[in-house]
Amino acid sequence: MQETPNSTPAILEQLLQTAIAEITKTSDDFALEQIRSKYLGKKSPLTDLLKSIATLPVEERPLFGQKINAAKEQLQELLQEQKTKIKVLQLEAELKKDAIDVTLPGRGQKLGSIHPITKIRYEIEEFFIKMGFAVVEGPEIEDDYHNFTALNFPPHHPARHMHDTFYFPDGKLLRTHTSTLQVRVMENSKPPFRVIAPGRTYRCDSDATHSPMFHQLEGFVVDSSVSFADLKWLISKFIEDFFGAKTQFRFRASYFPFTEPSAEVDILWNTKDGKTRWLEVSGCGMIHPNVLKEVKVDPDKYSGFAFGFGLDRLAMLRYGIDDLRLFFENDVKFLEQFI
Repeated sequence: MQETPNSTPAILEQLLQTAIAEITKTSDDFALEQIRSKYLGKKSPLTDLLKSIATLPVEERPLFGQKINAAKEQLQELLQEQKTKIKVLQLEAELKKDAIDVTLPGRGQKLGSIHPITKIRYEIEEFFIKMGFAVVEGPEIEDDYHNFTALNFPPHHPARHMHDTFYFPDGKLLRTHTSTLQVRVMENSKPPFRVIAPGRTYRCDSDATHSPMFHQLEGFVVDSSVSFADLKWLISKFIEDFFGAKTQFRFRASYFPFTEPSAEVDILWNTKDGKTRWLEVSGCGMIHPNVLKEVKVDPDKYSGFAFGFGLDRLAMLRYGIDDLRLFFENDVKFLEQFI
């Protein structure tokens, strides 16, 4: 079959070379698909050439058909090769973009920090551990006996009511204080006792200075010849350690069902407006004989005192925070101040 510039075989060869040039220059997936459609689609020049076979002499038709099929196969293979090359180039570009340059200076990392209330807890625990106290923890879901009855709360006491305490349908409750650990420790051991019990507690209360969940640290000592003077000495040492040696404080008579006599401890605090006021920081007292009897400790042989601190209140005073809710909103900018 003799080829001339305008012959059908010559047109096929020119078309093939043009397609090859376009494919090898393409570096984009979308453009490559357009080329595929342009040269191998139903309306492509190759399809038109197949249709033109009928115009050729009969003896030339088989050979020309073979050339067209060979051209299609060549273009399909070349398209697949180019597609693979494009993927490799794209991957290399991504890897280069995300590569780590080990010669660059470090970007620096922000350090996490302990929550301010947890910091306060650790500091107070350390003080009492040095004083010979053991640290204990107990269940946050309690029963009425350990939370109220064993601690000498009368049946009509308002703390038992629904507006003060979170109850479960089965009668159990979220503990309202860590004083429950007094009962649990003493009913399972024998005196002497020197224990602190930090942990979460719960009451139906929520405002700028109260939270439905708050942190408390209960402490108690039971031994022979324990007196209120021992309690006053311990509390005074703690206040000097935590607030400073020049802090003024006072013991004020109060009432708690599980201690008798009972007192509240106030410190003289300088407010932001330059004034001073008394702030309550602790409740304390001598353990009531009824509590000792309930846990089979002889009140004629042993005596004891108990005290409790609100860790959230102490954190507010330490850091000058006037809204308790800030501690529990998980505001990173706020918490970063305490790193």
